[in-house]
Amino acid sequence: FKQKTAYEISLGLVGSEMCIRDRTIDDDHEFKIIRELKEKAKVVWSDFTLFENFTGTAAPKVVKFAGINANDRVLDVGCGTGVLALTAARLGAKVVGADLTPTLVERAIENSRIFGLEVDFLESDVEQLPFENASFDCVISQFGHMFAPRPSVALSEMLRVLKPKGTIAFATWPPELFMGRFLKINGKYGPPLPKSAESPVLWGDVKIVTQRISPYVENLVFDRNRIRLQGMSVGHIRGIFETGPGPLKNLINKISNEPEKLDSLRAEINKSISDYFEDNHLRLDYLLTRGRKI
Repeated sequence: FKQKTAYEISLGLVGSEMCIRDRTIDDDHEFKIIRELKEKAKVVWSDFTLFENFTGTAAPKVVKFAGINANDRVLDVGCGTGVLALTAARLGAKVVGADLTPTLVERAIENSRIFGLEVDFLESDVEQLPFENASFDCVISQFGHMFAPRPSVALSEMLRVLKPKGTIAFATWPPELFMGRFLKINGKYGPPLPKSAESPVLWGDVKIVTQRISPYVENLVFDRNRIRLQGMSVGHIRGIFETGPGPLKNLINKISNEPEKLDSLRAEINKSISDYFEDNHLRLDYLLTRGRKI
């Protein structure tokens, strides 16, 4: 696949970035904030390797739901350590994985060697994908593209690189179930999002997803499935999130000198965990979305 040059990107010839000549001072300020947000995200998710075996259990279900076949050209957006891309590649698909975080791309390449599969992994932003129009038969994402700050830009790029009649499919966290509630709690106690960014959990709302994607796809289908995180108690599960990848670890460090706020945060998280904790595991239900590009 031919990658676009930095010059082409700067001129707005890739994706939905506004052209430099059309940007105002306010736009430039917001653009800088978004860029800083993405740099912070690279740090927040840099140790996601710790969760790859856990989230990897969803990958076969997403691949099956997407209907991926041998020889399909597939792009995995927000590929992380490559669990979804490699699962698709085992079927004989020709897969490319793209992720914003360099350390996760390095791990994905290592996983590819362990699998004994040829998958191209590269560092790339879903809001500026470095591929030609209509390059892929299928564009997929598992808990990845939903964290792009500007959903309209991310979706525009995913659809741009997808062939007509190609399949877009993804797994996301619904706002009313555990992971969505967990992310909203993190947002409540953390810094506010920039004005042009939207909460990632909105990608788990069927009504909002329909509004976002239905003008561009046909045969829109939704489904649900779940993965399970093992832990002996609610406290053990919370400890996994406090020390593992994601925003909570950084948030805990930032408010460690504010005991009342810290206790309140932990109480809310404990309540959310307890609502989905059973038989020494936490249930994490997710939304599946699939459509065919018009």
